[in-house]
Amino acid sequence: MIINILRKLIPSFVINWYHFLLTLIGAFLYRFPARKMIIVGITGTSGKSTVVDFTSRILEEAGYKVAALSSIKFKINGKEWENTLKMTMPGRLKLQKFLKQAKDAGCQYCVLEVTSEGMLQYRHKFIDFDVVCLTNLTPEHIERHGSFENYKKAKGKLFQSLESKNKIINNKEIQKISVVNLDDENSGYFLEFQADKKYGFGLETGAEMPDIEQIKASSIQLDFSGTKFLAWGTQFNTKLLGNFNIYNVLAAVCIGISQGIPVEICKKAIEKVKGVEGRIEVVIKEPFKVIVDYAHTPAALQCIYEFLASIKKGKSKIICVLGSCGGGRDKWKRPELGKIAAKFCDEIIVTNEDPYDEDPIKIIEAVARGTNGKAKKILDRRVAIKETLNIAKPNDVVIIAGKGSEPWMCVAGGKKIPWDDREIVREEFKNLYENEKV
Repeated sequence: MIINILRKLIPSFVINWYHFLLTLIGAFLYRFPARKMIIVGITGTSGKSTVVDFTSRILEEAGYKVAALSSIKFKINGKEWENTLKMTMPGRLKLQKFLKQAKDAGCQYCVLEVTSEGMLQYRHKFIDFDVVCLTNLTPEHIERHGSFENYKKAKGKLFQSLESKNKIINNKEIQKISVVNLDDENSGYFLEFQADKKYGFGLETGAEMPDIEQIKASSIQLDFSGTKFLAWGTQFNTKLLGNFNIYNVLAAVCIGISQGIPVEICKKAIEKVKGVEGRIEVVIKEPFKVIVDYAHTPAALQCIYEFLASIKKGKSKIICVLGSCGGGRDKWKRPELGKIAAKFCDEIIVTNEDPYDEDPIKIIEAVARGTNGKAKKILDRRVAIKETLNIAKPNDVVIIAGKGSEPWMCVAGGKKIPWDDREIVREEFKNLYENEKV
């Protein structure tokens, strides 16, 4: 509460200078470690963590020592640990310390998930990005940025960073590379930024862009066993679910190819991936499927629901659990989330997510309003999950969205309650079926 009051009282230019100077101090303290590695930055609204994971796997398959940082986990040269910060981009000192650790471990590449909030606070400064990628762009964090246009410009700062001087590593000049989703309607804006070479990716039905090296996917096959498609003259047979994961794969393959990695190695790395934690993760397979996903924006939820609707069997139902983050964040999207759920789902339970200092009942009411009375409202998220397991029948699909693999639920007073949707599902499923056997 005190921090929020201070933010309102202190002029914005003072806060901006504070963030900038702290970033500079961090970089100076750790001797600008990003200058000694090739830095890959992934930004966008959805898919960032997944693309970070896929990209790091491709680079590792090619024999490089790699560090990676996302909202899910940290990784340095094969050693991984969970990101429990409830923050995608760590604070300036922590971020620069991570880069120093990666450099000291001999990492040649570092792949970073880059957020608009992080760039507003200058966390991307003094990192010297060499490759940047846009996954997609849809409305998000509008109240924080003031408008979608401002949100887009914040993302653009990452691409603007390519205008810095090219690095020399091991007597070799490192090219500045941009990678953009050509099927996103905002792609033109990001392709305007200067780069030594530009790559684009998308589906075969999307727009063609001249003077840009492109990877397009075709002959797409989707089901619960995985996703198959052709790209770059190569057949990809992945264990990944959903049309959106094709875009994530293409983004990572573009980055790999931009670094001179053969498509065959990219394919080998991707086909080893069984999934990404908390991203359309199938937690229960039988007698019905239970999927946990991080989707928390209207566009991301629609992608998930559309995929499930396209492959569900016969008269089986889609049962969803959802909520919306609090703390004054993007209140506009709450009824939209409910509206999309009502369009695709047969049973809807709206529950608590991360209320922070907001009244969770009010958040739930706002989401439920969009369903036009179709939703059941349950405040306790564990009880909501238990209820979906109770009503699910064989072949139904339960989708629990909003938190993915996040290890906390953030409530009033800055408190964080240990939480994992996946573990809650397993516990309640076990209790349900053990009780049935008794």
